[in-house]
Amino acid sequence: MALDSTFDLIVLGAGSGGLAAAKRAASFGAKVVVVEGDQVGGTCVIRGCVPKKLLVYGSSYGEYIGNAPEFGVLINDFTICSKTLLKNVRKEVQRLNSLHEKFLENAGITLVHGWAEFLDSNSVLVKDSNNTRILNGKNILIAVGGVPKIPNIPGASLGWISDDMFLLNDFPEHIFIVGGGYIACEFACILNGLGIQVDLFVRGDKILREFDRDLSKNLEDNMKLNGINIHFKTDILGLESRNSKLVVFTSTQRDISCSGLLWAIGRAPRIDSLNLQAAGIDVSQGCIITNEFQSTNIPNIFAVGDVTNRVNLTPVAIDEGRAFADRIFGSKSRTVNYDLVSKAVFSNPEIATVGLSEEQASRIHGKKQLRIYKSTFRPMSQALPKRGAPCMLKLVVHTKTDKILGCHMVGEHSSEIIQMAAVSIGMGARKSDFDQAMALHPTIAEEFVTMT
Repeated sequence: MALDSTFDLIVLGAGSGGLAAAKRAASFGAKVVVVEGDQVGGTCVIRGCVPKKLLVYGSSYGEYIGNAPEFGVLINDFTICSKTLLKNVRKEVQRLNSLHEKFLENAGITLVHGWAEFLDSNSVLVKDSNNTRILNGKNILIAVGGVPKIPNIPGASLGWISDDMFLLNDFPEHIFIVGGGYIACEFACILNGLGIQVDLFVRGDKILREFDRDLSKNLEDNMKLNGINIHFKTDILGLESRNSKLVVFTSTQRDISCSGLLWAIGRAPRIDSLNLQAAGIDVSQGCIITNEFQSTNIPNIFAVGDVTNRVNLTPVAIDEGRAFADRIFGSKSRTVNYDLVSKAVFSNPEIATVGLSEEQASRIHGKKQLRIYKSTFRPMSQALPKRGAPCMLKLVVHTKTDKILGCHMVGEHSSEIIQMAAVSIGMGARKSDFDQAMALHPTIAEEFVTMT
């Protein structure tokens, strides 16, 4: 067992938050080591946002080609090869992994491959297949992210988690997806776009329950229109392998079969193997407790990203990591603003939102204090084919102040449009400010400045 020298900062996890903190701390002259047992890049780069978005693009081509004849583009025949798509996505992920490793090297940051566990509040034990070593740190940042949840039911291990989907050589002909959140809806739309039969099983009575109800209902309707079967108020009770098929037992049907099942029922902080008790770190409901400065109850130990279960989004983890490094190593005092976080679901159609939903605003301000503006229409890209999902844009406005409380959209380019709208809303934009902006015609976004 080799004893390494002491570092100013040990970062556990080479995901978005950990990498951001490590590079920022190193820029202030700190001696930094990053510990990672998997590829460098974390959930977002390796098995989340990035490969998923590439699959989204790949799954869209069937619709483009289907609409092509109305635009005078005649394509006699085409084949969607999921095997090629998956292979190329993995190739891109490997490129990004190598790129991030190079970034660490260029920043003078030590990368140690292996899984870490605490020995005490200043040291961690790192194990991999070949080595065991101890790292000592004046400060330790926990940024190991989360893992997909799997239910405790018979045969649950026969199903896949989202990580597995990027490792498949090909997708099955018929898949069941369990869940109603981001991952479930995105994969349902991706696979449907690739020509795969999809059944979505949702425990509750709606998808995307944290989003504005008009948006989630619009997506639900369009998913059904695209041929996705949605089963609400349905629990999965067990799985069984039978004759090369997966047999699924549900609360509404005894046994139904498919070619594969994806668990998309949420994620949990990846803390079970960290031996947090050795360092005395407080945990509540499976999450590491932190304050607004990313500090745990142990003065020199901090945590960012999904292990804290605050807002489990990549840009939030990045900002938390940088804020931590700025404060501890750069003598800069700042905190992260969680009040206005833009969100997107890369489904078909795409959803994006910033600010309060109508339901949230009603609970906070009262329904009588709100004005709701909505516009629903067919985008010009669908004017000739005359099919596909309509766009819907929505503003939630406070009557007394005229301030825009929420800006929501479903339809093509939603995420790009809402990203820029978030700047205005963050600056306290009023409905009258939107009204005074000259429309850029013909665009989808102009609807936000012409609503009456």
